[in-house]
Amino acid sequence: MIDNFLRPPKGASEILADILRGFGVISFLLALIFFELTEAGIVAFTLPGLMLARFLGMMPWPDIFISLSLLIAAWSNVFDLYGTISWWDLAVHFCSAGGLAVVSYLFLARFGMVPDPLNTQAIPAAGIILTTTFGLALGVLWEGIEWVGFNYLTTDIYVTYDDTISDMVAGGLGALCLGFAVAYLPLLRDPQSAPLGREHESASTEKAEVFADEEWQKPGEDVVGVKFNARR
Repeated sequence: MIDNFLRPPKGASEILADILRGFGVISFLLALIFFELTEAGIVAFTLPGLMLARFLGMMPWPDIFISLSLLIAAWSNVFDLYGTISWWDLAVHFCSAGGLAVVSYLFLARFGMVPDPLNTQAIPAAGIILTTTFGLALGVLWEGIEWVGFNYLTTDIYVTYDDTISDMVAGGLGALCLGFAVAYLPLLRDPQSAPLGREHESASTEKAEVFADEEWQKPGEDVVGVKFNARR
């Protein structure tokens, strides 16, 4: 993952993705200097998602989509677009929660905790269902943060029952739609971004095959017909 993060960008799309990442850092500093602390805190919430996409080695187009959706979500709060445009809140939750659900899935897949989307034998429904689940869970987490902020920090945060439920539904639908991208589209840039489980499996398989070849070639032993197969 460190190699992915330190890898220089190639092509205009990867450069654009990194520019958006850099703008996320600048956005936090601007919010910290010129706006209230709550606004700066909300902008800061975007930074893990912006950086994690780079660590995972995502393809440029989903990276750009996730970065844009998070930055728009943060600055929409700063400039109160949620209160001035009736449908804006649901659209932003649809995109940002869906994008973060994809990042969550790829992050867990990196450590072999969910099915590898690069594995052609993986069941597509698993990616769709789990991504949707992650989107709903992230929606609950965010609404919980808003509730804590409203009750203990500032009443400027807009929290109502209808708003909470509609936001979670919109985020869940976004995660459901982008779950199809997890299941059917290439989201990771190259094999270096493959899950650790696959890397370890490949390395152990290679070592086992070398060991089997050496055992096969030992002189003076009556060995017939069966070679060790490392794959289960």
